[in-house]
Amino acid sequence: MNRRVVSMWFPRLASDRALRLRPVDGPFALTWKQDNAERLHCLNAAAERQGLRRGMTHAEARAFCPDLQSRPADPQGDRHLLHVLRRWATRYCPWVGFEGADGLVLDITGAAHLFGGEAAMLADMRQRLSRAGFSVRIGLADTRGAAWALARHGEGRAEPGRPLEALGGLPVAALRLEAETAIALQRLGLRRIADLAAVPRANLARRFGPGLLMRLDQALGRQAEEIAPLAEPPHYGVRMSLPEPIGLVGDVMAGLSRLLERLCEKLAAQEAGARELRLTLRRVDQDSRQVDLRLARALRDPARILPLFERGVREVEAGYGIDQMRLEAIAVEPLAAEQVCHVAPGDGARLDDLISRLGTRIGLENIQRFLPADSHVPERSFVTAAAAFSAPGGSWTSLRPRPLRLFAPEPIAGAGPEAGPRPPRRFRWRRMSLTTARATGPERIAPEWWLADENWHRGIRDYWQVETEQGRRLWLFHTPQDPGWFVQGEFA
Repeated sequence: MNRRVVSMWFPRLASDRALRLRPVDGPFALTWKQDNAERLHCLNAAAERQGLRRGMTHAEARAFCPDLQSRPADPQGDRHLLHVLRRWATRYCPWVGFEGADGLVLDITGAAHLFGGEAAMLADMRQRLSRAGFSVRIGLADTRGAAWALARHGEGRAEPGRPLEALGGLPVAALRLEAETAIALQRLGLRRIADLAAVPRANLARRFGPGLLMRLDQALGRQAEEIAPLAEPPHYGVRMSLPEPIGLVGDVMAGLSRLLERLCEKLAAQEAGARELRLTLRRVDQDSRQVDLRLARALRDPARILPLFERGVREVEAGYGIDQMRLEAIAVEPLAAEQVCHVAPGDGARLDDLISRLGTRIGLENIQRFLPADSHVPERSFVTAAAAFSAPGGSWTSLRPRPLRLFAPEPIAGAGPEAGPRPPRRFRWRRMSLTTARATGPERIAPEWWLADENWHRGIRDYWQVETEQGRRLWLFHTPQDPGWFVQGEFA
């Protein structure tokens, strides 16, 4: 049985995707910034009929076609679409791989009869893709190279065992050659693949090297070329069926320990760690109970994960017994291998375990930490982030000392406009009468004018460190433009 290969080329993959989301009538193109200029990345058929081409600058294209509509290109979205099309193409055969950034290659050997023959299969492919709004060109031949050439330079079907008859009239560029090699061959008068096949091989190898002959042999079937399908992502799940139902917490934890060892071996083989685990316990009455565990950090250490499950397992109602256990990692992150040593986990590991334990009760999102932010404004000098999804970093250093406690500005009583730019001698704050013993300052802070903030509508602030005779160490500021005194923080 001859090997049969189909090559699908989507010449307008990016623009077809964009127009599926938001249809446009008339010329349309996606733009991409290259060499400090906006250039056309992908065009629809109407734009090509206007004489526009890929690589043309956007300004030049608008001069040729004033009605041109454009949007920025989204390469990541295009790659995702190609993955979706690859999964769809497995309906025709299991061996489907990528052919560059805009094509697919299928090994349909022995599968065409399921669709009524090769012609019916190709017609079904074109019909379904056209109905979905995709432009496609399809080639079918005995080899991957011949199918690629037919899809991009001829669009047709080569009869089994006779690839040269279908490829002979195509240009030499259809052999997937470098542009310089194709131009050099054309200058020598070798414009078609048939002309190239008639030249002695020794002369071609001496002039152009072995790469040219390899591409020619791959297209004509003299040299094999593999089709590597995209590997399916690994599945991180293990299962255990029990000969007798169990119901004690200790028995369930013992079974879970065995499942964790097997699951962590799979994770270690892929250098991955679990962030979210799900334990499914099937009861004798065919009902199931689930125990979900979300971890503060990616882990694959059974000894650290097992105790975190105990609280959830204790809350499970076993009924008449549990006869099957399934453990699955439903959220996985890369986790590089670490050096094994005899030292116990450091403080970071213990903190992560503590966050995971608390997160099972109140939710990981509710455990937050403060992180420094790049801003001289006190209110914006920090941000809060979920501790499980962030890492401590940055620096809290400042040119001037900052209070340990920071709160919204609170006006003080007894300091009117006549108090002046220095801290008042006596004032009231939070129903306390305070007397200034020593004041250090001022430190002038201006608002960030590029951000709208109602809290800074009074303008600049002059901050003072005030030590009171009553023992309070406060952070006061004065607003010269709209005179007033406020307390915003308290030192330890």
